[in-house]
Amino acid sequence: ELGRFRVNLFQSQMAPAVVFRHVKQKVPSLDALHLPGSLLKICGVQRGLVFISGVTGSGKSTTLASLIQHINCSERRRIITLEGPIEYMFRDEQSVITQREIGLDTMTFHSALKNILRQDPDIIVIGEMRDELSFKTALAAAETGHLVFSTMHAGTTATAVQRILQFFPNTEWEQARQALASNLYAVVCQRLMRSTQGGVAPAVEILFNSPTVRKLIEKDKLDLLPVAVETGGDDGMQSFNQSIYNLIKSGMVTEEEGLAYATNPAALRMNLQGIFLDEGKRILNI
Repeated sequence: ELGRFRVNLFQSQMAPAVVFRHVKQKVPSLDALHLPGSLLKICGVQRGLVFISGVTGSGKSTTLASLIQHINCSERRRIITLEGPIEYMFRDEQSVITQREIGLDTMTFHSALKNILRQDPDIIVIGEMRDELSFKTALAAAETGHLVFSTMHAGTTATAVQRILQFFPNTEWEQARQALASNLYAVVCQRLMRSTQGGVAPAVEILFNSPTVRKLIEKDKLDLLPVAVETGGDDGMQSFNQSIYNLIKSGMVTEEEGLAYATNPAALRMNLQGIFLDEGKRILNI
């Protein structure tokens, strides 16, 4: 009765070793996690692709669970998850949630994906975007009116978009890019920093598929996505530098900690001194 743990067993120098990660029983709210309010836009969407990205241990699973729980408590939806393993356990509130664990409820990830659209979902949660089949299944679901959540390993939102396309052979890039431009809704990327209040504080970068972002993906100008994020505040977007700047100004993290996690420490240092260079819109107009 200590709770639930995510466990990994392995061998080290011919001796058994084990790592336990505690999984909290209660799914924390977006407010409790200090996540931006603009993420609530995602919870009311009917269709599209939403990716939660970050490095290992950056809290992707917890953020995803928080979004699903918000939908569970506020929307009448049919939600199916594919997880390996299941971490957070959900109880049905307004929604009906079916959680399937790879190895227990289905033999393989791929077999579960092939059949998931027959199980009448409104929302599909794919524990991790792994390969071309994962993305094609997610894309097919989004194109037929489903909302699809997944996680992936990527350091920024722009890198996440590029990594999705890397699942495909070069001959299919054009088709994959056009499909992604049409069906992507949002990419959320986060980094965890030490908070001055104890615990951690998330720096969150958010990319929404605005008309500008859609055009950049369609025209294969992915190198300009960071600029679109930085100048997309009116659409709810924010860069890591902007997120960290706000955390420092609010006193949640120290300047030293923020600079260590900033994408562009030199630019953040200038911002903290009151210097803001507005070159982004000019670059996007080229």
